[in-house]
Amino acid sequence: MNFSRRFLKAANSLMTFVVVVFLAVAGIYSAYALWDNAQVYAAVDDVQDELLKLKPVVEEDGGASFDELRAINPDVCAWLTLDNTEIDYPVLQGEDNLTYINTDVYGNFALAGSIFLDSHCDNTFHDQYSLIYGHHMANSKMFGDLDLYEDQQFFEENRTGTLILPDRSYNLEILACLRVSASEDAIFSPEQWEENVGGLLTFAKENALYFHKDIMKKASTEENEGQHPQILAMTTCSSEFTDARTVLLAVMEPNTAAEIHQ
Repeated sequence: MNFSRRFLKAANSLMTFVVVVFLAVAGIYSAYALWDNAQVYAAVDDVQDELLKLKPVVEEDGGASFDELRAINPDVCAWLTLDNTEIDYPVLQGEDNLTYINTDVYGNFALAGSIFLDSHCDNTFHDQYSLIYGHHMANSKMFGDLDLYEDQQFFEENRTGTLILPDRSYNLEILACLRVSASEDAIFSPEQWEENVGGLLTFAKENALYFHKDIMKKASTEENEGQHPQILAMTTCSSEFTDARTVLLAVMEPNTAAEIHQ
């Protein structure tokens, strides 16, 4: 009996020790995870703060100087801004769609990656359809604010943005917000819409969470008349289902420097 009691006591002490060690390790791991996560977001802040100082200023001819940005990385091809969000970043294009998924503008490894143009798209944005990717991150980092457009009131009240290129710039008129599968060809096979976006407009109209009727009507009319409006898609991950993606479509309207500064 005494042996059994001593054994049970020792077993209980060992179990208590194991539990304490497990909780301690779990606590240390949680603290490290929080620290590591904070470091990721701090790195995004640091990079964005540095890059915002180099944001191109549109000149009188509608273009902008990208010399400073391209001195850092020649893959920079545009600057994207969505009004009333924190989306205000340079756009890069790599050899493939993995190049900048975990690499920042400086060429350094970064979990947040960069905002980047699909490798199948024309990096001078002369295609009828261009597709831009960015990680979905909390605290409005990278493309984290795209899901703001899934709120109908925000979508209705925020309809503008800007895409700046070295030789010209565009006003962005927000067209539609969609939630689709990552395998949706209508969105993620950009080469099919290089010259005609009629099918894309139909898809958006039939599948969007929301769309602006006036902008959709204008774009559809232009397409039917052979004027071929240019569409910019911006996409990020969504937690709604396993391979869900939030997609924001915007019509690219050529503008002048005077219009931008108004």
